[in-house]
Amino acid sequence: MRIFTLSLTLFVALVGSAGADTREHEKAELARYQQFAGAPIDEFRMVDLFRTQVVGPQNVVIWSTIKDAYLVKVDQPCRELEWTTGFGVSQAQKWKVSRKFDKINVGMGCRILEIRPIDLTAMEKAAREKGKSS
Repeated sequence: MRIFTLSLTLFVALVGSAGADTREHEKAELARYQQFAGAPIDEFRMVDLFRTQVVGPQNVVIWSTIKDAYLVKVDQPCRELEWTTGFGVSQAQKWKVSRKFDKINVGMGCRILEIRPIDLTAMEKAAREKGKSS
């Protein structure tokens, strides 16, 4: 019992510090993606959900293919988004994700406010340049 209590205390301490680290990481990731995000668009093509990343309580990045990513901002409150490890995207129209009709699903449906395409090529080039200068 004593070991269990000690383990539980250690776990709670680690989770508490990880939450702060996660928020800072999400904030840094959001800033990085925003730097390479284009003007808002109404919709994008998506046959399959390739990859996702939560970058804050109101923002996610969605890859529709290995080469196509979008910064998506959702309406508040989307309480469960910041703490989820995965989410779905509704598609009212076949092979499209639309700001007007679709939602990010994390137990509740979170209305999409904005979609911005991310220039992954420019982002990768900037990362390579930064790596060369370091």
